[in-house]
Amino acid sequence: MTKNTRSAAPAPHNPWREICAASIGNALEFYDLLIYGYFAIVIGQLFFPSHDATTSLLLSVGTFGISFVTRPLGSIILGSYADRAGRKASLTVSIALMMLGTAMIAFAPTYEQIGIVSPIIIIVARMLQGFSTGGEFGAATAFMVEHADAKRRGFFASWQMSTQGLATVLAAGVSALLSQFLSHDQLTEWGWRVAFAIGLLIGPVGLYIRRNIDETADFKKLGAAQKEKSPLREVFGRDRRNMLLGAGVVAAATAFNYVHKLYMPTYAVKQLHIPATSSFVGAVVTGVMLMIAAPVVGAMSDRFGRLRVMLWALLLVGVTTYPLFLLLNLFPTFGTLLAVQALVGLLIAASLAPLPALLADIFPTSTRGTGLALSYNFSVTLFGGFAPLIVTWLIGATHSKLAPSYYVMGTAVLSIWAVVALGRRMHGARATAAATAR
Repeated sequence: MTKNTRSAAPAPHNPWREICAASIGNALEFYDLLIYGYFAIVIGQLFFPSHDATTSLLLSVGTFGISFVTRPLGSIILGSYADRAGRKASLTVSIALMMLGTAMIAFAPTYEQIGIVSPIIIIVARMLQGFSTGGEFGAATAFMVEHADAKRRGFFASWQMSTQGLATVLAAGVSALLSQFLSHDQLTEWGWRVAFAIGLLIGPVGLYIRRNIDETADFKKLGAAQKEKSPLREVFGRDRRNMLLGAGVVAAATAFNYVHKLYMPTYAVKQLHIPATSSFVGAVVTGVMLMIAAPVVGAMSDRFGRLRVMLWALLLVGVTTYPLFLLLNLFPTFGTLLAVQALVGLLIAASLAPLPALLADIFPTSTRGTGLALSYNFSVTLFGGFAPLIVTWLIGATHSKLAPSYYVMGTAVLSIWAVVALGRRMHGARATAAATAR
């Protein structure tokens, strides 16, 4: 028998397989979410006809916002399901529901064909998509974080936002190609349905991958006694303050994100009179910048601290949004749009990339899926989902094309306060834990 015999060390866990599995489904979820916003004008004409073009557009973007009404419900049900049955189970359900909602929109008869039933189908489909997305963020982020090394959680969780950038590239790219190569009549008659059908083609791949991934080790370690019977009750009780502060931190990032990434193509066409294809190219640039920069910022949050990175990012969002809109209106050209959207992509990455790991840090494993989903989705619903509707109304009410910047600046003030308050709370909790350990 040889001396100093040592058992072979287990191979270090490589989380990339699980990160890719979560990312593919996440990209599909947000592709389906964004593509509706990019075709808001066409959908408004087909399903919400009105003699007034502004009213038709308001109804269409309002329906986009309606999907966010069901996001908190999805975060409650699917988030709690992720904490009781597992992250994998919740992720599989969410992608299946998203595919169903997308199919309903892709094949929905128009108002001219079946009357009032047509917009009802769209509304139900959007609510179903919102429910699905509501559970996606909490389960996907918990899944990514729990498969990552503790020192690299910011980097791996940032792929949640990087894949949202990928979804933007795909959705805006498809929209640009269809707008470029199809006539207005072709786009209105059947071209927009192709964009939704592409999401349906990708869906089964994402569903298959998610059904064949491993559950996280952190969740497996939870014994029956450690799992909360009601994760929702614990979040609203024990974790309530963290949930509210987390929602406050999310407010500015999500408002800036939805105003610039989702609403901008419509704004560019309606307010700046830039061709639709060019406006979609601008969104592609934003998506590319977000996709590339998010992991870099996520890694920075591991090194310098998530709250510090978030605070600087939010300050930049607050002070740049007005000058960016002013620049667009003074020089409403394709080149200006590309330059602004490139900078916007970097700012979105800076403000969004640290968020998933930051929110995951403030909730324990037993309620992480629910806490993440609720804090993120309540804020996205209030400040992001209705952002296109709010800024469209603001422009009409103030007769100022700079009105969207006022909305973003207001949410920036809220989020900066929330970051400072959360930092003090986390510092106090660490000091209490250290004193108890002594």
